Amino acid sequence: MKVGLLVTQIFSQYHYKKTKLDDSLSAKIMEQYLKNLDYNKMYFWLRILKNSTGTVSSFDDNLKDGEYAVPTEFSTCTAPASGTRCSREAIAGKRFDYTVDEYYDSEREKAPWAKSTAELNELWRKYVKNQALSLKLAGKPWTETAKTLGDRYQNIDKSIAKSTSEDVFQAYMNSFAENIDPHTNYLSPASSANFKIEMSRTLEGIGATLKSENELTTVADIVVGGPAFKSKLIKKGDKISAVAQGDDGKLVDVVGWRIDEVVKLIRGPKGTVVRLQIIPLEAGAEAAVTREIRIVRDKIKLEDLLAKGSVVPVTQNGKTQRVGVITIPSFYANFEDRQKGEKEYTSTTNDVRRIIGDLTRQGIDGLVLDLRSNGGGLLTEAVDLTGLFINEGPVVQVRNSNGSIEVLKDTDQKLVYAGPLAVMINRFSASASEIFAGAIQDYKRGIVIGEQTYGKGTVQSQVDLNRFLPGQADKLGQVNLTIAKFYRVTGSSTQHKGVTPDIQLPSMFSAAEFGESSQPNALPWDQIKSTSFKPLGTVMPDAIAKLDKRYQQDLKTDSDLQDVVKEIAAVQKSRNNTRVSLHESKRKKEREEAVQKVASLSEEAETLEEGTPPVGQPTKEKVKKDPYLKETTRLMAEYLSMNTK
Repeated sequence: MKVGLLVTQIFSQYHYKKTKLDDSLSAKIMEQYLKNLDYNKMYFWLRILKNSTGTVSSFDDNLKDGEYAVPTEFSTCTAPASGTRCSREAIAGKRFDYTVDEYYDSEREKAPWAKSTAELNELWRKYVKNQALSLKLAGKPWTETAKTLGDRYQNIDKSIAKSTSEDVFQAYMNSFAENIDPHTNYLSPASSANFKIEMSRTLEGIGATLKSENELTTVADIVVGGPAFKSKLIKKGDKISAVAQGDDGKLVDVVGWRIDEVVKLIRGPKGTVVRLQIIPLEAGAEAAVTREIRIVRDKIKLEDLLAKGSVVPVTQNGKTQRVGVITIPSFYANFEDRQKGEKEYTSTTNDVRRIIGDLTRQGIDGLVLDLRSNGGGLLTEAVDLTGLFINEGPVVQVRNSNGSIEVLKDTDQKLVYAGPLAVMINRFSASASEIFAGAIQDYKRGIVIGEQTYGKGTVQSQVDLNRFLPGQADKLGQVNLTIAKFYRVTGSSTQHKGVTPDIQLPSMFSAAEFGESSQPNALPWDQIKSTSFKPLGTVMPDAIAKLDKRYQQDLKTDSDLQDVVKEIAAVQKSRNNTRVSLHESKRKKEREEAVQKVASLSEEAETLEEGTPPVGQPTKEKVKKDPYLKETTRLMAEYLSMNTK
């Protein structure tokens, strides 16, 4: 297959990390391919895998030769080889004994493979029993439960049956790609079309990226400025178990559906309503805890992605300081207007420059730039934005796949803002956000406050495969390829580690779960030679130490911060508990506790997290409801008083 050979060549030769195809890599590709096919180890069993050991060492040769019989054989035998289809149907057709004291563990990624079909069927018995008990506790009669379960397993079988040679090829090539790094992948023609839709943001929907986990659709990402983001009703890690159209449409159970089929249900025309049945992240493994949310579909509007600013008064010790706050959701630029030669074209840098002028005229004592959940954007904008706060100098180093290093600099000596500065970051600040925050920190120009960032320090290029085979009439898909790596002016990579804040606020999401370091094959952190730069020394270490001491005091006395810490602990406990009881009375107690926990956390979220991160004007009222922003402005006021003294 020409496409396979081409993709293999691109991955092997043009990736930032040069990869040798050998027997060692072959075994890893096989392991990843099985994981992609059977993440929770519910289909294959040990004898089938042992019979396949002879083919493992040939995966590298298959890729070189363009031979894909082995992966195709594995994908087509998944359902029949498991011996589970008949047992599922039999199990779903009878009642269960809920007085037996046993449990179901939803997390089987690290569990051993089943040793026999009998052991595999026992796994399925508990899996089905768990779903049946969840429906029973949700008030469903047995006849409805049996039908729902039967439909789910038919959907699972249909999903497997719908797998095409294109799906198999994509899964196989990505098993290779995922062993290189998590941002390199092959997209089939259909997946490539969806990727372009997501990148252009032209399709109307809810503004969320979805993925499939354990037969459930999980929210992988929320687009800043989109309907889901604005609603504050859904977040990363929540699961979608049913979808309904309009205010009166019937909820359609989507457990076991292909992800593309679920996406089709959720997408729709602007202004229409979609209702989602959500299993909240806080519920952990308790699938019986659900809530229904209503979202109006819309396009991602440009104005929702633009920088915005306001003045927040902060009173401490009888003195009021005026703190300017600028929210920057992304790093953007209007290329068309820039090419026309317009000086005031829309861009992150131009907009922030204008906002700083407005805030300065209103009279501010200090400035906070809020980059929380800013996933990045244009590298040039990160460099230019840094230039507003330093006289001139290097901002970021970029090392290419051939080893050459390019230093991107701010060459404009004009300083737009020279006053006290703080930068807010969180776990989902990534890429260009990390470059900007890292530069401000390295130049000692401002205080960085918040959570450790995502740690994405790599550059990707999108390659249309039809460019390499121009005579091919059919669409061939595309490759997303990592081609370079970012380094701070100190020489430290932003990859893996991200940016560590000077003042570290409580974080809901750990690096082990969310972030580049959670990816098993992420490119490592490393260091190159520091480039020549002169720190401004605006922020001295003793000032940071004093501010951190003030923050530790606030953590003990501020009720909002204490509520955040309690919420984080409760959510972490729920997420870490993957086992649920299959004994009805014990499960009822577990469910009641989970319901109370979700209700309590939802109530706190309404009180505390409105405007986190703030989009639009961060009014004084919104600041009160956003404990992170409130603490940051409070620390800025403390910093201002220190400077005054």
